[in-house]
Amino acid sequence: QVQLVESGGGLVQAGGSLTLSCAASGNIFSINNMGWYRQAPGKQRELVAVITSGDSTNYADSVKGRFTISRDNAKNTVYLQMNSLKPEDTAVYYCNLQFVISGMAYWGKGTPVTVSS
Repeated sequence: QVQLVESGGGLVQAGGSLTLSCAASGNIFSINNMGWYRQAPGKQRELVAVITSGDSTNYADSVKGRFTISRDNAKNTVYLQMNSLKPEDTAVYYCNLQFVISGMAYWGKGTPVTVSS
């Protein structure tokens, strides 16, 4: 089993910044991708950013140039630096880990981000 624990969410004014962290623990023995998703009230969960074990990244168009995903493999931790936040970034942000070979995926419980205008 794999456990993911997110932290760093909160309330911030538009234009501000937040950094989310997600620490993974458990049986992490194979190559994996880690990412962040978000779900706003009344909307479906959507991809925000993903990073591979080789540090390749992919971002949703809505966050390109504002958000940066990174990972520390030694700590099994992924980060999401969010700058120039907008009210439309308000959502619960979920951490995801997916093993490349098996396809097994795990989710954190989420951390809320609220951006006030």
